[in-house]
Amino acid sequence: MSYLMKGVKYCSPMNQMNKKPGTLFKAHILKNLFGINEHLFKTAHTSSHLSSGKANSYNYVIVGAGSAGCVLANRLTEDPLSTVLLLEAGPKDTLLGSKRLLWKIHMPAALTYNLCDEKYNWYYHTTSQKHMDNRIMYWPRGRVWGGSSSLNAMVYIRGHAEDYNRWSREGAIGWDYEHCLPYFKKAQTHELGPDQYRGGNGPLHVSRGKTNHPLHHAFLEATQQAGYPFTDDMNGYQQEGFGWMDMTVHQGQRWSTASAYLHPAIPRPNLSVAEKTLVTKILFQGTKSIGVEYVKNGQRKKAFASKEVILSGGAINSPQLLMLSGIGNADDLKKLGIPVVCHLPGVGQNLQDHLEVYVQQKCTKPITLYSAQKPVNMVRIGLEWLWKFTGEGATAHLESGGFIRSEPGVPHPNIQFHFLPSQVIDHGRVASTVEAYQVHVGPMRSTSTGWLKLKSTDPNDHPIIEPNYMSTERDILEFRQCVKLTREIFAQKAFEKFRGPEIQPGNHIQSDKEIDAFIRQKADSAYHPSCTCKMGQISDKTAVVDPQTRVIGVENLRVVDASIMPSIVSGNLNAPTIMIAEKAADIIKGLPSLQEKNVPVYKPKTLETQR
Repeated sequence: MSYLMKGVKYCSPMNQMNKKPGTLFKAHILKNLFGINEHLFKTAHTSSHLSSGKANSYNYVIVGAGSAGCVLANRLTEDPLSTVLLLEAGPKDTLLGSKRLLWKIHMPAALTYNLCDEKYNWYYHTTSQKHMDNRIMYWPRGRVWGGSSSLNAMVYIRGHAEDYNRWSREGAIGWDYEHCLPYFKKAQTHELGPDQYRGGNGPLHVSRGKTNHPLHHAFLEATQQAGYPFTDDMNGYQQEGFGWMDMTVHQGQRWSTASAYLHPAIPRPNLSVAEKTLVTKILFQGTKSIGVEYVKNGQRKKAFASKEVILSGGAINSPQLLMLSGIGNADDLKKLGIPVVCHLPGVGQNLQDHLEVYVQQKCTKPITLYSAQKPVNMVRIGLEWLWKFTGEGATAHLESGGFIRSEPGVPHPNIQFHFLPSQVIDHGRVASTVEAYQVHVGPMRSTSTGWLKLKSTDPNDHPIIEPNYMSTERDILEFRQCVKLTREIFAQKAFEKFRGPEIQPGNHIQSDKEIDAFIRQKADSAYHPSCTCKMGQISDKTAVVDPQTRVIGVENLRVVDASIMPSIVSGNLNAPTIMIAEKAADIIKGLPSLQEKNVPVYKPKTLETQR
């Protein structure tokens, strides 16, 4: 979802510096222009300690400095007596301590650079999808400090309260809404201030868009003309309806978990962080986890955990590492010659994701982001952001959206909309061609589930990813509704002065059969893989972790990330993943769970109508 910054790289200050190798820059000039952080120079040695014999044992070893791992590293080192080693396969999210020098990560409008680049991205692909015209689907996942929170579109959505109540019914006892809401709030500082739903004192800064773009206003007006309610906080009392989106953007910069949690914790002497470090195996004594094996700079090494190893690699890497280490379906492991530590057949199963499709309309007025993508404008936008963190580079532009029910009888919203005053083609890898606007729309609770398995015993080999998209009739019907309901919104009076011809699907696509074919050809992942290390009761043969996030059947091993969701939530996954890590940190510390009882949640007056 990139909209603006395809050409700003040509005006990167570092490019100019590299052309003048003899030029000497004063240190204070570098600091002032690029925001170079002296403190990070002082802490850059942390990873070098790993080779020291004295420093290879810690209380906790966390695998993955992503959305969950950064939270855990911060919270577990709040106790000065707890030592933590955080291992990340990718690089840091800064260069010379500067965010400006890595503007491709930190400039919100530049987000597709890393969605489409292997440097900070695992760059996964699925198997050929038989229900989607045999397409192979692209799955970007973060491989950098902050993980996918350093690559995503910065949309902050918690999901619906009933998602968490459903988790509890599915066996994740203690993870219902009244036990999860306090951890959403603990994580958050919302720019609009705290209330019964928002936090006001957490590390994660959340804001609203500042562009005041006329197409966002037209979209929200059109949704109300179509009969949907306006909601002033889709993360609060009422998810259902349309309104202004929350974003993890702070003072014009992406506010990843690395910015929110990791960087503030780095000065602590009890935290060690290593980047470009691939964990290849969990080490066991019998069924007791004692540490990890990893590769750094081509050398194979070990680090030991006196208390616990915690996997926070995400919905692909965490099950992959479990299986490489002998935890998974015993038959599959034996076929690859991997010694079985624990037969746990749920590892890698229950894979769930959100699909979405773009419905696009030409715009008759030159007010979209199309002109902003012209080289001279990209230079201007880039320079303003580099100088002041303001302007069109300071937002991801997904500033409005909403949630609705697909049909009568659905108890809470199952379709999500993101509106964008621009056109996206092929994950942003192809430049926009016309003045246009679009919605990203898709079902939130797909009934299609998939799996992932090891391709080989080589940790560098990506696993086989089979999401099994669109394999149920229910999913086909819901996606068909997504297109029809979007067209209805775009046909409202509010868009009259902007509406040109429909680009996608196109006016020639009208019948159910034609819409279904369009979905098969054009729907893509919304980048929300989850549920592959499902949380549940020990009696559930498909569960991988118990409600305390402990891996079932072994000792001193946890998984804390989006993989432990019992089922996918109705919205984006970054906020729920951060909540999971906040709650798990209290569990690991042995603290009683926070709880807020009887917080009101909107319910439709009747389920006999769709809206």
